[in-house]
Parts: sequence; structure tokens; C-alpha cells
Amino acid sequence: QVQLVESGGGLVQAGGSLRLSCAASGRTFSSYTMGWFRRAPGKPREFVAGISWNGGSTYYADSVKGRFTISRDNSKNSVYVEMNSLKPEDTAVYYCAASRTNVAVPTTGERYAYWGRGTQVTVSS
Repeated sequence: QVQLVESGGGLVQAGGSLRLSCAASGRTFSSYTMGWFRRAPGKPREFVAGISWNGGSTYYADSVKGRFTISRDNSKNSVYVEMNSLKPEDTAVYYCAASRTNVAVPTTGERYAYWGRGTQVTVSS
């Protein structure tokens, strides 16, 4: 069982930056692939970024590639996403998720077993 708590969301102007954090409980955090997803109002949940259990592999949605960077610190049971050059279309609730899959970084929510409650990111134009 893994419990996830996101933090770091807020209101930022277009072009600005935010760093989201996700703190995980449990002693097996380092065995999970971690992902960030988002859901904008009226839109389906969207994969944002994912990172393998040891940080050796990362994967990004095309919409954030080059602007967002995912990282993790297994000694702190935490995963992060650094978001730069934010755009109004990045406005969404951002969720941290944990997957037992270790073959590759999953990009679909169904492959993730544990979810946080989300943190709101609002980018003003």
C-alpha cells in the first residue's frame, strides 16, 4: 500500500514556473514507477510524465516535453515535476500516481494502482 500526497500547486502567470512534489508513505516506494497526470475542467485525465523506479528512464507527453522535468529521490520517498514556461493550457489538477509496472513507464492511468488527491495548478494569461 502506498499513500501519496501532492503539494506545490498554485497560481502562476504564463511563462512562470512551479515545482510540484509528491510525498509517498511506505517502505517500498523505490520499487514503484511514478507518474504525474492532470485533469483540466471538461477534459479527460491526461498523462504528463513518468519515471522508472531508479530514475533511469523518463517519459513525457508531447505537450510538456522540453518544459517539464520529472525526478525522484528514493531516500526521501518523493517524486517531483519541475514545470517551466507554463501556459494557460497547463491549468489543471495534477495527480501523482504509483505503478507496480517496472518494464516500461506506463502512460495510461489504468496501469497505476495508487493515486494522490491532486493539487491545483492555475496559469493565468
